[in-house]
Amino acid sequence: MDLIYEKESYAIIGCCFEVYNKLCPGLKEKNYQVALEKVFQKKNIPFKSQLYVPLKIDNEIIGKYYLDFLVYDIIALEIKTGKHFHRKDIEQIYAYLKSKRLKLGLLINFTNSGVQHKRIVNLK
Repeated sequence: MDLIYEKESYAIIGCCFEVYNKLCPGLKEKNYQVALEKVFQKKNIPFKSQLYVPLKIDNEIIGKYYLDFLVYDIIALEIKTGKHFHRKDIEQIYAYLKSKRLKLGLLINFTNSGVQHKRIVNLK
C-alpha cells in the first residue's frame, strides 16, 4: 500500500527531528513552532502557519480553529508537547482535514524522550 504524500511527509518529519535535536526537550509548543518555521524556510519548504479554519454546519460558520501549519498546501501539521497523544488531538486534526478537504495530517509530539509522529488520513 502506498503512503499518501510520502516524500513530503518524510521531509516534514525530518524537519521536526532536526528542531528537536537542536533544541532541548520540555519547551513550550510555541518555541517548537517558531523553530519549525525557521527550518522550513531554510529548506525552502512552503508553509503557512496559524491558518484560520472555520467550523461550519450547513455552510454557516459556528466556530473557528487555527491550524499550526499547512505544508506544501496539502498536509495539515499540528504540533503538541507532552508525554503522549490524546484522543482529542487526533479528533482535532481530523476536523481540520475535513474542514479544509485535505487528505493527510501529521500530528507531531515533542516529548522529553523524543519526537512522536502520527499520520492521520482523511478517507472521505
